[in-house]
Amino acid sequence: MMDNPAPELREVAVLREELARLREEAHHLRAQVRSRPLISHAQGILEERYRLPDAEAAFALLRIASQHHNVKLRVLAEAVTRSPRPEGRGALWFPGPSPQTPPPLESIGIAATDEVDRATVLRDVLSQTLAVLGAGMGNVQIMDPAAEALRIVQHTGLHAPFVQHFAVVGAGTTSCARAAEAAELTTVRDVATDPVFGERDRRVILLAGSRACHSVPLLDEDGSCVGVVSAHLAHPTADLHPAQVEALGAVGREVGRWLGWQERGVLREALEHLHLLGRQSLGGSS
Repeated sequence: MMDNPAPELREVAVLREELARLREEAHHLRAQVRSRPLISHAQGILEERYRLPDAEAAFALLRIASQHHNVKLRVLAEAVTRSPRPEGRGALWFPGPSPQTPPPLESIGIAATDEVDRATVLRDVLSQTLAVLGAGMGNVQIMDPAAEALRIVQHTGLHAPFVQHFAVVGAGTTSCARAAEAAELTTVRDVATDPVFGERDRRVILLAGSRACHSVPLLDEDGSCVGVVSAHLAHPTADLHPAQVEALGAVGREVGRWLGWQERGVLREALEHLHLLGRQSLGGSS
């Protein structure tokens, strides 16, 4: 009769979990370190452009515009460093009309207009994805450029431990991360055996009642991934039918382009607000 290896296996599992936690911490620390020079560069630009007294005043303007428009500070700072300088003494940074109209959202049954809101799009992309796959559980994640990670913004049918555990997902740890990195539909036929998952992640997914999942990347017009929508199934699955693959591809392209368009519009508004704050510090001139 063989000895019971359970204690050794438990010890290995604990060590793996600790290693995963340390890797996640290191990932976030590296993101913070990369952000500092970029933000400092943006502070210098604003300090010179609006004749601010110091870098702290420039940081205050960045923070106000960032919070008001719900744009990550690092993302706004990067836009400041890359955008052309405002011309002359104009009251607007971008005086011309917005260069694009809303992309279509036919794949999720929405008429794309300027009035369509982000919450509706996120809700409907999840609903349509679940309908195509016949699933009852799923979530939508949006790419956070500042943290270089995916964040859950919409979910249904998943219990709280799952949502809390996968609230922020870094590179290479799950099927959604794989879909984002490869910019292609990713299928996990059986969560219990697929090597993409670490043991801790696998356990959380199985406890949520998921034995298979399909992750669809949401791709902007340049092919970059702006988010992922995933459907979870209660049983192991086989390959998808070509019609399902085609439908999910249309969802990923259309919704990804719409989200990219919407984020660019919000970022443009944040830059205009920043310009207004800077002009006010100059007494209305620039």
